[in-house]
Amino acid sequence: MPGVRPSCFGGRALALALFSSAALLIPSTAHSQEIAVPSDLGNGQMLLESDTLVYDNDNQTVTAVGAVRIDYNGYKLVAERVVYNQRTGRLIASGGVELVDASGTKVSSEKIDITDDFKDGFVQALRVETADKIYFGAESASREGGHTTTFMNGVYTACEPCEDDPDKAPIWRVKARKIIWNGKAKTIRFERPRFELFGLPIAGLPFFEIADPTVKRKSGFLFPSIGFTTELGYSVKVPYYLVLAPTHDATFYGSYYTNQGFLGEAEWRKRFEHGSMSVRLAGIIQSNPGLFGSGTVDGAVTGRAMIGSTGRFALNERWTFGWDVLAQTDKSFSYRYKIDGFTAYNHTSQIFLTGLNDRNFFDLRAQKFQIQESILDTNAAAANPVQPWVLPTFDYSWTADNPVAGGEFNVGVNSRILKRALADNDGTALRGAAGLNSRLSAEVEWKRTFVTSGGLAITALLAARGDSHHLDGAAQGSILAFDAGADVRAAYWRAMATAGLELRWPVLFSTTSATHVLEPVAQIFVRPNEMHATTLGIPNEDAQSLVFDATSLFDRDKFSGWDRMEGGTRANLGLRYSGSFANGWTANAVFGQSFHIAGVNSFASPDLVNAGVFSGLESARSDYVGMIGVANDRGTSASVKARFDEQTFEVRRAEAAIAVATPKLSFSGRYAYIQAQPGYGFPNDRHEVTLAGKTHLNDKWSVYGSGTYDLASNVMTKASLGAGYADECTAYSLTYNEYRAASAPATVSRSFGFHVSLRTIGDFGTDSSAIAK
Repeated sequence: MPGVRPSCFGGRALALALFSSAALLIPSTAHSQEIAVPSDLGNGQMLLESDTLVYDNDNQTVTAVGAVRIDYNGYKLVAERVVYNQRTGRLIASGGVELVDASGTKVSSEKIDITDDFKDGFVQALRVETADKIYFGAESASREGGHTTTFMNGVYTACEPCEDDPDKAPIWRVKARKIIWNGKAKTIRFERPRFELFGLPIAGLPFFEIADPTVKRKSGFLFPSIGFTTELGYSVKVPYYLVLAPTHDATFYGSYYTNQGFLGEAEWRKRFEHGSMSVRLAGIIQSNPGLFGSGTVDGAVTGRAMIGSTGRFALNERWTFGWDVLAQTDKSFSYRYKIDGFTAYNHTSQIFLTGLNDRNFFDLRAQKFQIQESILDTNAAAANPVQPWVLPTFDYSWTADNPVAGGEFNVGVNSRILKRALADNDGTALRGAAGLNSRLSAEVEWKRTFVTSGGLAITALLAARGDSHHLDGAAQGSILAFDAGADVRAAYWRAMATAGLELRWPVLFSTTSATHVLEPVAQIFVRPNEMHATTLGIPNEDAQSLVFDATSLFDRDKFSGWDRMEGGTRANLGLRYSGSFANGWTANAVFGQSFHIAGVNSFASPDLVNAGVFSGLESARSDYVGMIGVANDRGTSASVKARFDEQTFEVRRAEAAIAVATPKLSFSGRYAYIQAQPGYGFPNDRHEVTLAGKTHLNDKWSVYGSGTYDLASNVMTKASLGAGYADECTAYSLTYNEYRAASAPATVSRSFGFHVSLRTIGDFGTDSSAIAK
């Protein structure tokens, strides 16, 4: 006879069956943690509440009816009716079943029917909400074999339902005729899936399969990407990821371009305890190389391939060893087809060893400069012959830990060995000698600062440097071919000694809302003349980019590299200002001039690249240089720097920049102007403006764009426009880009890209890097 009575306690077997049934209910595709059901629920206290609890000893059933609530070890279950049959081992919960585990994952269903060993069962009208906001629903679900759960007519999304209208379709969801979660194989298979955006179907597939999110890595296909460029046409790229071992894996890519055919690509990666390395290969047989046009590398070849490798290893806390190398059948393949990791137009293949300890620095590297241009030289396979091998370059700096004679003592060493197949001779400058040329330089510097009682800071400086240059026959011959009158030798030896004095007198002005510091600065450096400054025999490889502005006004040696050294006596005079305001703004400014007082002016002495010509330093009185900048702590800044003619105050060089960042708007702009420099090969003025911005239309939508306009040629050389959407479960963007050369504005290269990211599912689309987001 069954016994009937109200109850607020009950059997442990009933609770164990109910809570362990959660293993059936949680689909791994939700990227949530499974409800953690221990094999032994332990001896924790259990609370069972229901309107009625019926014990049927004849049929060996226990039935809880009416407002059933069970709390046990962090689990909570509510239902209208729960029946446990001890004879058949089946448990049935029905009527608004809701189960919440200790992690916060919520499972809702109309009916749960499961065996007490949890290997087989059936769930009707299932809804799952995990703690990390993953949502899953199905008309029914069944479990077989203890590890395979099948969801019929399932729906999956990572988007929260609308609070005002829970039945409203989410931003995206995946509906499938059948979803099979194989707990043993750790896979989730969607059969007849349909992707929906705002409730509208946008794509369907026969099936797709993803890894169980409890698995960090699993072999399988990844989402494809698509794209378009004028020369390559439309494209689709399908990756396949292969797990080889816990420490290494590989990805294979198959890309099809409507204009050029199939591109195969593969990357192998391996991680070590203190570093990692990768190897990438790619190749294509172009279907229509003629579409690239005549006179181009891209149009001159059919078969194209590359191999590249990168690696970086921390030998210890101070030393790092690594490499980044690229070899390809022609010089522009990786750039043209955007091979990941090797897309830079100016790529540097190198092997390096670096060390850093406090203020001491060591850098040794071998390099090959690779310009991935499409200009066709003697043959398509040939790399640019004027780009050198650096075998090697070495840079070392050591600063004594303790004061030496009360001051700071530093030792610097630099060397380079360059080998070039063909001289870089454009008729106006010899930017690189053919053959082999090398240099070894060493320098010591001591300086000490004294501060007087009146606040005057006096810094005394002593420095000495020595150089050794060596040129082989090819290097000497290329210099003579450029200038037959040059004093060319196989070896040069140079030395330089410097005595310097700097005076700084910072004066502080304070108000209730701001502080200002004005600091007059005066320097003098006494040196002999630069040795061999007028011989035109020493190659200048690393001191070509001489820019005299406010940032280099007070440098002891204003050349940008070691191949030149500044000689003669020079004085620098200027005024510094810095201000800090209570409203969060800061300001800084510099203005000054440099004076060549005695000896030979190194910047007026010709070299093979005319490094000092039009620098503003070639006369006894330099051009004036100045800069001013303001910024606040909210992301807004603006700056202007310029160089003015020392006689007419005409602007020789100028640059202005502005950046604004607010919650709604981000904007940046840059204007650059450089007066004509015929000695550098620039007979006309150069000036351009670049603007970029992004605005948030609301908390989810944004639009952005950028553009570069060549004011000298009246040509828009770059333009980009895009829009994006992002919320808690979805992000997607669409961009459009145009490129044209100022010298050939009629030729336009266009590309577009889009990117879609679905939380928990993955990303797909194509990158478009021309736009500043």
